[in-house]
Amino acid sequence: MKILFMGTPDFAVDSLDSIYKSNHDLCGVVTAPDKKAGRGQKVKKSAVKRYCISNGIKLLQPAKLNDQVFIDDLKRLKADLFVVVAFKILPKSIWEIPSKGTINIHASLLPQLRGAAPINWAIINGLRKTGLTSFYINEGIDTGDIIMKKELEISENDNFGSLYTKLKELSSGFTIDTIESIKNGLKPVIQSKIKSELLKAPKIDKKNTRIRWDNDGQKINNLIKGLSPHPGAWSTIKSNETRVKILDSLFIPKLGLMGNNGSVFSVDKNCLVKVKDGYINVFKIKVEGKKEQSGLDFLNGIQGKKIQFF
Repeated sequence: MKILFMGTPDFAVDSLDSIYKSNHDLCGVVTAPDKKAGRGQKVKKSAVKRYCISNGIKLLQPAKLNDQVFIDDLKRLKADLFVVVAFKILPKSIWEIPSKGTINIHASLLPQLRGAAPINWAIINGLRKTGLTSFYINEGIDTGDIIMKKELEISENDNFGSLYTKLKELSSGFTIDTIESIKNGLKPVIQSKIKSELLKAPKIDKKNTRIRWDNDGQKINNLIKGLSPHPGAWSTIKSNETRVKILDSLFIPKLGLMGNNGSVFSVDKNCLVKVKDGYINVFKIKVEGKKEQSGLDFLNGIQGKKIQFF
């Protein structure tokens, strides 16, 4: 089939690579415009754009998706199928163009975890499995008819970074399997319309990444792992309002503890933070303006001072 691919970040590259190396005709790629980033405000190319440049693939970077010139360019390519991985929400004027529809590869087992950050929220919610879902894009957000699913177990040691890598690698073969299924006429399945039991995966922001020390310890630990290595679950040192990010931890359940939630203790060279049902043992922490360090190095740096996170 003749395929147009749409994607921007590193997560999309494995799927793009699988299509490029397949027997299908990759007629072009759409990615986001270049952005300025960092202190020097240098222009940064997306991971998908770098891949396209390296392999001489036709590339489109529209400033606006609803631009008529861009839409006309897409129509002229006469693609049978649009494949979308980690890209913007498409207007109907675009996803209705190809004869065989527009599909998306989503990093959860839909209808669970619809939204912008399914990998993070799978761990934050303490799930033991997640996976990939391919579906046809419609006017809703991740609500289209499902083509295929592929499950993946989440281990106790997984954080956002490790689960991201596993799903990214899984997406390569999964994307091709989906395309072959469409080519062979596989009928999609309508998504469940039950909303009350569905977990959501909203965009990660300043509010939902803050640690609430009066939460259950396991929930706090899941939040830390679900945001590690970036953007990082954060808190603040009460005495000086310095922000810290906790990047690796273990929950130690223990009832009947004295002291305020968020208080930091040194026990057998471990950096422990009290929560309502135990301790969070901090293995890695980053204090604002400093490099990442171990919990023990953090303790050595505060030299016995009473510290409380809030």
